[in-house]
Amino acid sequence: MPDEAIECPLCLGEGQLKRTEILDRLGVRDFARVAQLSAEEAFRLLQQKNTRDHQTAWSRFESELAQRTAEIEQCHRNELQTLGGTIRELESAARVADELHALDVQLGHAHAEEKLLTTQSQNADLSRRVEDCLREVAELRKRNQELESDMSKIARIGKLEEVSFADEARSWAGICVSEKLPKNGDFVLAYRDPSGAPLEPRMLVDCKDKSAITEADLSKLVRDSKERSIPVAILVARDESQLRQIDKDQRWDRTDGVWMLRTCRSWLPRDLDVLKPIFERMRVEGFDVLEKNAGLAVEVRRTFADIDRIESELKKATKALASAAGLVSKYRGRLQELCDTAASAKVAPKSERNGAIPQTLGA
Repeated sequence: MPDEAIECPLCLGEGQLKRTEILDRLGVRDFARVAQLSAEEAFRLLQQKNTRDHQTAWSRFESELAQRTAEIEQCHRNELQTLGGTIRELESAARVADELHALDVQLGHAHAEEKLLTTQSQNADLSRRVEDCLREVAELRKRNQELESDMSKIARIGKLEEVSFADEARSWAGICVSEKLPKNGDFVLAYRDPSGAPLEPRMLVDCKDKSAITEADLSKLVRDSKERSIPVAILVARDESQLRQIDKDQRWDRTDGVWMLRTCRSWLPRDLDVLKPIFERMRVEGFDVLEKNAGLAVEVRRTFADIDRIESELKKATKALASAAGLVSKYRGRLQELCDTAASAKVAPKSERNGAIPQTLGA
């Protein structure tokens, strides 16, 4: 640096002089100072040139800005003129719209009045319909009460059927019947000893009065028997027609460890008489006597089938006897009428009367 102190080469380091002083004494130019001054001059000239260029660019910018501003102003004037025409058109359209709105309001009032009249007439119709509906509801409520009373009567009749079954079963010799069970069956039936105590095996009875017995009824009876630990179950239908053909073919069968008898009210006394020896043998040899002797169970089923067939034939014979008795009564009446007719015809000869009677009988 120009102001840097260095060792003086003239006095061999005895004093200190500045660099500029030394260079002046030696007659040597300070190239560093010259370079610095040249650089400063170059920067000054460059700055002056940049200033002139900046002013020139700024003047061009201002002229271009003034030109663009004039063009934008002219464009805005044109747009304002166009918008003025559009506004006038819109004002005229608004006036037309107001007039149309007024007309629409008038038409709306007219339509509203017409709808009001229509609504009033509809309300009158609805009022009449509501009154009709209320009358129908009252009638339906009355009919519902009648149906509820009928259903309660039917329910009481169903209970009476069960009670009548219990009363009927208590009238059988040697049979004891429990009271109506709250669940898992209807009654528990059993034979009794001379002292009146019930004997094993007990029998769970389920009375059914429906159009047809279903598998669900049988499954429920088996489940109820298992819950009560009763090895014998009896499904009692109200009438023979309520039993299916499969029920008639398998009157006595074992299902899931429970022996089941499928019968009806009229068959149950004789079915119990058939099973009475089997029950006595169960008490002596155990409840698995039928499992040990499969032929005995098959023979019981065959016995039930034969008894049902015999009863069917007896019904047919009874029906035939009733039909024959009816025919006898019918022909007796016809013979009586013929005799009365022959007695009243005095002019007819005896031979004609004798021939007429067989002819009439043949007819």
